[in-house]
Amino acid sequence: MSKLTYKVSYYVLYAMFAAIVVVLGLFYFGGDATGSAVVMGVDPDMWQPAHTDALLYLIYGLLGLAIAVTVIAAVIQFGMALKDNPVNALKSLLGLIALVAVLVIAWIMGSDQPLNIQGYEGTDNVPFWLKITDMLLYTIYFLLGATVVAIIVSSIWKKLS
Repeated sequence: MSKLTYKVSYYVLYAMFAAIVVVLGLFYFGGDATGSAVVMGVDPDMWQPAHTDALLYLIYGLLGLAIAVTVIAAVIQFGMALKDNPVNALKSLLGLIALVAVLVIAWIMGSDQPLNIQGYEGTDNVPFWLKITDMLLYTIYFLLGATVVAIIVSSIWKKLS
């Protein structure tokens, strides 16, 4: 089974690399946007790639795939650990609880004041999306800081032991 898992992940990885290379090639070498793809109100001297939508959809798809695989793998791993050692399996949920706490705190910290964006007349400058954006940014900052601290602490711990 391990060999099959390795082969599948190997081919999926290279298929994703191929898709990324193709979409990036379209984005950078696909020419200028024409017709309805041109964003009005933007300086005409600025380059507007023709395949920006394809790049955004690829990013959304890869993000969704990463989230789905992570959740599925975590549920499977939790189920296997619950069968072997229920106490340790329940302790492993502390990380998830901490992440949810960070998200809630970041949501509370987020601002809901509409931004004054020159030339933007879209529908996304509303309190909900502004708080979501702030929540995600604050969470990224916190996780980046926690990662740096963990690297430093683990290296010091390794030197001392």
